[in-house]
Amino acid sequence: MSNEAEDVLRIRTPIGVDYAWSAGRRSSAYLNGLLEGRLIGKRCPSCTRVYFPPRNGNCPMCGVLLVDDDVEVGPNGTVTTFCVVNVPFLGQKITPPYVAATILLDGADIGMQHLLQEVDAADVRMGMRVEPVWAPREDWGPTMENITHFRPSGEPDVDFTDYAGQL
Repeated sequence: MSNEAEDVLRIRTPIGVDYAWSAGRRSSAYLNGLLEGRLIGKRCPSCTRVYFPPRNGNCPMCGVLLVDDDVEVGPNGTVTTFCVVNVPFLGQKITPPYVAATILLDGADIGMQHLLQEVDAADVRMGMRVEPVWAPREDWGPTMENITHFRPSGEPDVDFTDYAGQL
């Protein structure tokens, strides 16, 4: 056995980073709304578009600062686009096939991404009306994870021309 030191090629060690984060005035209404089971977006004071989740900063369409015009949206919405996930990947928590959908919440002007469950993937369609399924209240935090997924609401489908401008 040699007494010479060998070069270290690699090392694995756990690390952690602690940090404090403040939501700030503009995001607080959104996060507090989630704690109350309400979906709070922001309305642009110039072009009147409603963003959910709300934007921090300026309206991407007209550049006006989005300050205090909070708007409650949803909770129901319309599937505007969707993807059926059939391919497994590392760390996946849901067994394929499942549906990732863009959902335009009632009163919002931009869609949000979420899971669509309690429906066969083959039965999902654009224009389908959906409703949120909330986690047990004792598990709620200031996070969109309060909504575990969306499911069909049983309402009639929305005609494509009614949401085509929000795609």
